[in-house]
Amino acid sequence: MTNNAPSAIALGVLHDARAARSEVTWTLPEEAPIALVVNTHPVAVMMATPADLEDFALGFLLAEGIIDTPRALLQVKGRRQAEGWDLCLAVDPDALDESRLVPRTVAGRSGCGLCGVQNLADALPPLPRARDSSTRVSPAAIDHAFAVLPDHQPLNAATRSVHGAAFCDASGRIVVVREDVGRHTALDKLIGALARSDRPVHEGFVVMTSRCSVELVQKAARAGFTLLATVSAPTTLALDVAGRVGLTLAARARPDGVVVFPGAPQS
Repeated sequence: MTNNAPSAIALGVLHDARAARSEVTWTLPEEAPIALVVNTHPVAVMMATPADLEDFALGFLLAEGIIDTPRALLQVKGRRQAEGWDLCLAVDPDALDESRLVPRTVAGRSGCGLCGVQNLADALPPLPRARDSSTRVSPAAIDHAFAVLPDHQPLNAATRSVHGAAFCDASGRIVVVREDVGRHTALDKLIGALARSDRPVHEGFVVMTSRCSVELVQKAARAGFTLLATVSAPTTLALDVAGRVGLTLAARARPDGVVVFPGAPQS
């Protein structure tokens, strides 16, 4: 399965501020439907960048609560089709939460994390509490991570159109990065990569190039993160859910600095 950054070159016409026109070449990221099949059971079709697919498969299963340990994923087979990709996942039946295998009735768009859920209970399921951590992350460390993240995004440097999700140590040093056209799939890939490395996620934090919605909070909580920092501020629901499970949220403040949200919003 591909682990590179799939892209293509397109021709365009640049219109600058002086109304001048010139031909340009532009690198575009690849986006394709990825069908996830668990033990022959179709689960979801997600729009994503077809790279780091094994990380995506493992991260999706963990972040969606379908499995709760990386060891439960026994095998991943990726098959490229004319329309996209099939990811056939062999999962230990004894470690599978079949209640989370409700097929999505519509495809998951690259910008959406809840497409196709069938009722409100599916939209807001119970979440584990964040693990207490002795690691303290300073606002300066979060700000540093935001500042250096672009240097760790080769696909975005080429295309200027994909999200990044990065795991950082307590000092703000970026350790692992995954990119995707979808913010949720970028986080899934990061979760999968970290699960494969057995890295203690409570000793660092996640920084993302996206807004913070409740779906990202849900994935972060299931993955065991204690702090999630995003470019834009969280929604009220995201902050409320994060407060209930003990997940700290932070957002970048322009032109510099960060805002740390300690708990639920004030009414």
